[in-house]
Amino acid sequence: MAYVVTEPCINCKYTNCAAVCPVDAFREGPNFLTIDPLECIDCDACVPECPVEAIYPDDEVPEQWEHYIELNERLAEKWDEYVINETKDEFPGADEWAEKEDKLDLLQEDWD
Repeated sequence: MAYVVTEPCINCKYTNCAAVCPVDAFREGPNFLTIDPLECIDCDACVPECPVEAIYPDDEVPEQWEHYIELNERLAEKWDEYVINETKDEFPGADEWAEKEDKLDLLQEDWD
């Protein structure tokens, strides 16, 4: 089992979760974080650190976000060189973005 970052993270990108990860499993994208399922040791340290409740064990991801399981795996591989293991400033307006739904179309997969 690995942990999965889901939709609430898009355009928020709080990084408290990445800073507590003992194995550097988090990868950073332009406006989203992902967890590499091959690196994740299922320690649960990241879950309470996420202020928007975006992180779930892969077998507990809410049904409407199940596609994020594959997305995390794919993006973790794509962003392999973007390991994040420290706290950075969240996005401007992150608290407002955290409340928005249906944000998948806003996910930026490529660093420009």
